[in-house]
Amino acid sequence: MKTLKLTMAQALVRFLAAQHLERDGVEHRFIEGCFGIFGHGNLTGVGQALAQNPDLLTYYQARNEQGMVHIAAGFAKMRNRLATLACTTSIGPGATNMVTGAAAATVNRIPVLLLPGDVFASRRPDPVLQQLETPWRGDASVNDAFQPVTRYWDRIQRPEQLVPAALAAMRVLTSQAETGAVMLALPQDVQVEAFDYPAEFFERRVWHAGRPLPDAAALDRAAQIIRGSKRPLIVAGGGVIYSEGTETLRRLVKRAGIPVGETQAGKGSLPFDHPGALGAIGATGTPAANRVAAEADVVIGVGTRYSDFTTASKTAFQNSDVRFVNINIADSDSHKLAGLALTGDARASLEALDTRLEGWTVDAAYRKRCEELRADWDKEVSRLYSLGHGPLPAQSEVIGAVNELSGPRDVVVCAAGSMPGDLHKLWRTRDAKGYHVEYGYSTMGYEIAGGLGVKLADLEREVYVMVGDGSYLMMAQEIVTSIQERLKLTCVLVDNEGFASIGGLSRSKGMEGFGTRYRYRSEGSLGDDAAHKNGEPLPVDLALNAQGLGAHVIRARNIEELRDALVAAKGIDRTVVIHIPVDRYESVPSYDSWWEVPVAEVSESAQVKKAREEHERGMARRRWHI
Repeated sequence: MKTLKLTMAQALVRFLAAQHLERDGVEHRFIEGCFGIFGHGNLTGVGQALAQNPDLLTYYQARNEQGMVHIAAGFAKMRNRLATLACTTSIGPGATNMVTGAAAATVNRIPVLLLPGDVFASRRPDPVLQQLETPWRGDASVNDAFQPVTRYWDRIQRPEQLVPAALAAMRVLTSQAETGAVMLALPQDVQVEAFDYPAEFFERRVWHAGRPLPDAAALDRAAQIIRGSKRPLIVAGGGVIYSEGTETLRRLVKRAGIPVGETQAGKGSLPFDHPGALGAIGATGTPAANRVAAEADVVIGVGTRYSDFTTASKTAFQNSDVRFVNINIADSDSHKLAGLALTGDARASLEALDTRLEGWTVDAAYRKRCEELRADWDKEVSRLYSLGHGPLPAQSEVIGAVNELSGPRDVVVCAAGSMPGDLHKLWRTRDAKGYHVEYGYSTMGYEIAGGLGVKLADLEREVYVMVGDGSYLMMAQEIVTSIQERLKLTCVLVDNEGFASIGGLSRSKGMEGFGTRYRYRSEGSLGDDAAHKNGEPLPVDLALNAQGLGAHVIRARNIEELRDALVAAKGIDRTVVIHIPVDRYESVPSYDSWWEVPVAEVSESAQVKKAREEHERGMARRRWHI
């Protein structure tokens, strides 16, 4: 047997460079590069391997370990999970900085490969710099913290262990049902140990992403249920887009007339002006989608995991006889809400279902009502886009300006705060890949890093990052990476002087915006929003900060200046940050929806007592769906 004598890290880099993923006869290189920040735990191992063979795996330098995981996730999501990036760190804080990114990737079912250094397997220098000592367990390290937030976790204690571990890692990464963050913890001494690896380990390997179909009998039962319905509704989740099933969905909707509500991950499954597109559904949904959902007798979930925002904390579907038919590649998701499970690829399953529904359509009156609701919502969006609010503009007007001045294939990126909910409702999506919002984990700080991953995945598209001041302060440093890599982003920094989203939630629960405003505290105040409202602003200049990170900065004071800035940004060849202040109290309404956030059962506050009464009315509408 032919062998190659390599260090474990050299073998890992060579192996990763040879991995490919095939779907529908098209092959993709799966690991397209490696982001890294070096320290004593990975410099002479993985770092040396990357430096020795730059042609095998492109190295990218990041500024924050969490940020580089978000970059990898944004990249993988944009590529429909058919390719991703690796991330390497040292031990200690460099490793644990990736925990949040790992959790976000796993929650959102996005493949990312994490390669942190680890403490010495030999234990000779115990405790090594940055080692966590645990009196009752000698083999513990901080990398154990990743076990709950990864889909596969392993520690390579001997160089030959790399062979089975790397293959197992690739199996999970390329699985459309099981994917998420994958970790191989690499003890720093083992990284540099040599071993005679079998040469075939490094040969070009093609993994296959098939299109499995549900059981034929289950498909027949699903078609029978749908044919017997009067008010069916499709809930389109991320699986529609990841499976590249948007055209299949459009054909089905056009022929059968079943209306569609979209989750955050599924937004873009239909273009906003499609007659069957009711828009966002659930807690951040449109009145069109939520009113149809409340009356639906059959709900067809396609590629959705039915999060609480999608089901409005299980209050969205109020018909006492509602039945669920769930198409999902993941068996655990297809069985949710006691639905008929159609476990399989979303596109292939929709095609099979459409064939069985040939000749059947919804009632003409139902189709007309849905189209009228959609038209009414489109008028409401136009109203919110052009409020003329002052002296500071409303966030909805900012969204409208960006939407109208962006191109049909441009991508909007967001993640946390009130912006994702407003985008979910208001963004007029024209392309299936034009809407990129991380809301499964709602990770503050994802926006700029995730946007960088989107841009790296598709250089031909313009990327608009919508980021609030709270998220910007969490993680803005990847602006530097965008400058270094010449990957232009247009960042719209929406400044409301605090955590406006939680401020609104706080006020709605009788908490008066406690702890959510960036202003000097009034003497003797308890930190509530009212105490800070008229206080002096802090001497913080986020636009100046962005300029210091290398961005071209434009300050806009109103919507007209924002429009001018967006036009000017098109002619600038590096990352642009457009800073615009907005009114933190002017929000987009909620439409026929509820989200369960518990309220204190007893309180001395009259506002909290009132909020509790409203909360109990909401709880009374919850359904079990069993």
